[in-house]
Amino acid sequence: MLKKNILANYASQFYVTLIGIVMVPLYIKYMGAEAYGLVGFFAMLQAWFNLLDIGLTPTMARETARFHGGATDALSYRRLVRALEGVFLLVALTGGLAMFAASGYISHGWLQASQLPLAEVQTAVQIMALIIAMRWMCGLYRGAISGAERFVWLGGYNSMIATLRFIGVLPLLMFVGVTPTIFFSFQFGVAVIELAGLLFYAYRLLPDIPKGQRLPWEWTPLKPVLKFSLTIAFTSSVWVLVTQTDKLVLSKILPLAEYGYFTLAVLVASGVMVIGGPISSALMPRMAKLEAEGDHAGLIHVYRQATQLVSVIAGAASITLALCAEPLLWAWAGDRDLAHQAAPVLALYALGNGILAVAAFPYYLQYAKGDLRLHLIGNAVFVVLLIPAIIWAASQYGGIGAGYVWLGMNLLSFVAWLPLVHRRFEPGLNLKWYGQDILIIFLAAAVTGYGLSILLPQSDSRGMQLTEVIFTGLFVLLAGAAASSETRAKVKDWLARRQQRQGV
Repeated sequence: MLKKNILANYASQFYVTLIGIVMVPLYIKYMGAEAYGLVGFFAMLQAWFNLLDIGLTPTMARETARFHGGATDALSYRRLVRALEGVFLLVALTGGLAMFAASGYISHGWLQASQLPLAEVQTAVQIMALIIAMRWMCGLYRGAISGAERFVWLGGYNSMIATLRFIGVLPLLMFVGVTPTIFFSFQFGVAVIELAGLLFYAYRLLPDIPKGQRLPWEWTPLKPVLKFSLTIAFTSSVWVLVTQTDKLVLSKILPLAEYGYFTLAVLVASGVMVIGGPISSALMPRMAKLEAEGDHAGLIHVYRQATQLVSVIAGAASITLALCAEPLLWAWAGDRDLAHQAAPVLALYALGNGILAVAAFPYYLQYAKGDLRLHLIGNAVFVVLLIPAIIWAASQYGGIGAGYVWLGMNLLSFVAWLPLVHRRFEPGLNLKWYGQDILIIFLAAAVTGYGLSILLPQSDSRGMQLTEVIFTGLFVLLAGAAASSETRAKVKDWLARRQQRQGV
């Protein structure tokens, strides 16, 4: 089932990310770079809104997994769901109204718009506030569905919503109008549909309430999970600060059109993180369940298998994007100036995201154990070092400065902090995890990618450039897979079974 869930997550995330990236040149074509800058600003606002999560979304997923693993009873679980619904609704209303009220300052005093009417920008920001509140509520029900490991349905539903969000808006832009108000009004309608579907399906999965039993809102069900939730809350807050501070600073500094190009490069680089997302979504409930069942050996086996899988795919993606950044952007967008300016930012963020994709695994181990103390300390140190550095670099050197800080800090954390986590939770695993599960895979991929970048000719055809990038990516992926002990073991088993069948 884990493999099926991972495949479903990958199919969904790949599709959602792909159409989100592919559609960007069309958005810029119809809306203009400045209006697309508003789209990038909207994505950044959604991420900052997660500061209000206080760890409740991942707690919902974990407690759902624990319920299905037999660690809690149905009534206690339903009471927890009701308590979380009340908190989520309160946060959605408070946060959405606050953002709506601040729309005047955001549009007039923060964003550097030069072509769009300020009234149009303010209306767009107000609609953003409503959409973000709606999508915030979606997080609760996604947590319940993912905790129940219904990833096939969730992946299909996410793909449908993404199709509406990214492709369904095009006819409006082509035949109705290209204003930000039209774009974000359509996105609000999609958010309503998204929330309704998730709520309906999540309630189908909840256990029945005993006859005569009422479920009023109470604070009591939250108390047992509050410590875990607050630890997750700190982690989530750090994640937002780490990944969004550069975008927040640059949204104030850069003209809105240039900010649009910066967010374009970061969007392409974020494809690397998408690789780890589906695996973590499927992995964390499974590891929590294995821990609840007392299957420690199974937990570590799944942990190492998933690490190698992410190393192969994230390694190939990050290295290919870094080595082929400019030809890829030119082949994709058809704008040589855009490609030249955005390529360095794309390369730096892609490499940083590749490191981060595998560096997240010790967190999954701590999550399954229900002990995030070391993660809390590590993130506190990380954010204290990163935030001042990234604010200074972004202010002085723009997107490239932020990219260098992002890459350097992730590399430092990967080398200096993660061994302490393994020493605490799984002594003796660290060298195997670094050497066999990550470094040898990344090294094989990097050597292959660098060799191909030297040998392949530079074509003046966009189609040929795209073909060369795809060719490079496939060979880098194969090199990483060949270096994986898990891949070699599976190939060996497959060959043995094939020979056995032929002998029979």
